[in-house]
Amino acid sequence: MSVRVRRIYEPPEPDDGLRVLVDRLWPRGLAKDEARVDEWPKGLTPSAELRTWYHGGGSYEEFRSRYEAELGAPEAAELLDRLRTSARAGTVTLLTASRKTEESHAHVLAELLEG
Repeated sequence: MSVRVRRIYEPPEPDDGLRVLVDRLWPRGLAKDEARVDEWPKGLTPSAELRTWYHGGGSYEEFRSRYEAELGAPEAAELLDRLRTSARAGTVTLLTASRKTEESHAHVLAELLEG
């Protein structure tokens, strides 16, 4: 199983495999044909309330806990299972506009998919 996290602004690479945008909003200034996104499961993204709370100064540890709770909802859990199945079949690259990918929801997703 191979799950990667990359910024969507980085050029696509041949070994990206399935490219999945995990942000709720389309990244600014990026044309859809340039991004080469294969899937965009908005149901896996943090809620607007959680994003606002985190960007307002919330801790990463608390964000992670709250986000994992959101991922337990039926729609999100189903999407997560589908993505896990894709990751077992080949490389999955989670794409985000986040500057700090190691402290982002994409990183949480990657760990959940691999774990």
